[in-house]
Amino acid sequence: MVKTGEYNLLKVIKEKPMGVFLDDGDVGILLPKRFVPPATKIGDEVKVFIYHDGEDRLIATTQQPLAILGEIVKLKVVNTTPHGAFLDWGLMKDLFIPRSRQVSFMQTGGEYLVKIMLDEQTGRLYATERLEPFLSNETLTVKEMEPVDLVVYRKSDLGYVVIVNNKHTGLLHFNEVYRPIQIGNRFTGFIKKIYPYDENGEFKIDVVAGKPGYNRVEDESAKVLRLLNENDGYLPYNDKSSPEVIYSFFGMSKKTFKMTTGKLYRERIIEFTQTGIKLLKE
Repeated sequence: MVKTGEYNLLKVIKEKPMGVFLDDGDVGILLPKRFVPPATKIGDEVKVFIYHDGEDRLIATTQQPLAILGEIVKLKVVNTTPHGAFLDWGLMKDLFIPRSRQVSFMQTGGEYLVKIMLDEQTGRLYATERLEPFLSNETLTVKEMEPVDLVVYRKSDLGYVVIVNNKHTGLLHFNEVYRPIQIGNRFTGFIKKIYPYDENGEFKIDVVAGKPGYNRVEDESAKVLRLLNENDGYLPYNDKSSPEVIYSFFGMSKKTFKMTTGKLYRERIIEFTQTGIKLLKE
């Protein structure tokens, strides 16, 4: 069955001047000529995204939208009408968000966090800015130390509330933020801590950007070694350097820097000096 708003792997059943038709179990779905991969022929399978065109017909494209059905993403408004707004999501036809689904007073050029939805009656895709009904921590699908997808939702007194895997909300504490972030930013992270039910019957989640534990150190070791090699084997940074200075040069927290350099020291790859770190000669 063809799934609207998602990627589908469909077989080419007909070739026409305007493009090729893909097997949907009926008359076929058009993949316009401009999106047909070179040398495509009848019988080939093509990965396409399915949505409705300007005339409300199902159509296929090899373009990749900025988000698919069920995902939460920040999109820019390209036009507004009394009935709603149109959002650029990377396809030929813009995505509509009805006024009834808006929380902000949307303006052309503005960027807003929305969820991609499917109207069950019409089968058409639309966006909604009303995200809260789709986010819940009553029953969790994640566990501690598990890698997750994070989207920055809003700022709070303690840090940034983030959307976890498009399903839950978590907190990224200010002391775990080591680079500028904005509402709508998407990045990978992991679950640091899950707290028991609160007075509202929901779990609370603390998250951290990046990879957990020493997996992160493994990634950062190569960076430190590269920077050492680029600077004649010496860098004027150590555990006495401020977190701001460490982040400005290395792009990592001071905690990660200390873990990484400690690991390299134990492996006898670097040595600590009074003023910095030095690469040992083989």
